[in-house]
Amino acid sequence: VAFLDRARAWFAAHGITHIERIVTDNGACYRASAFAAAMGESRHQRITPYTPRHNGKIERYNRILAEEFLYVRTWHSEHERAAALDVWNQHYNYHRPHGAHDGQPPASATPARVNNVLASYS
Repeated sequence: VAFLDRARAWFAAHGITHIERIVTDNGACYRASAFAAAMGESRHQRITPYTPRHNGKIERYNRILAEEFLYVRTWHSEHERAAALDVWNQHYNYHRPHGAHDGQPPASATPARVNNVLASYS
């Protein structure tokens, strides 16, 4: 529920004020009454159990994260890795070309046309 609240606030800050549907797996936390109440007017769609293709977007993100961030260098601490992940996510969302967006980063598809200036990351 807290994650959903943070996600809704993030989307609102980027011009997305209505969440049509929320897609989740079938975990107990997504069947709880607190989660159902937090969804508000959004439609809840559950993926079919044991069907990874239904969770393809996150699976692809996890693969890119591993290939382009996690295993590219040696991390000396969890704090160092977490701090670098914040920068990498900025790169991923605002600067890295995506095939699904005709070579544009995901942020280019937001209604507010968000821009984030980031020269590089290390």
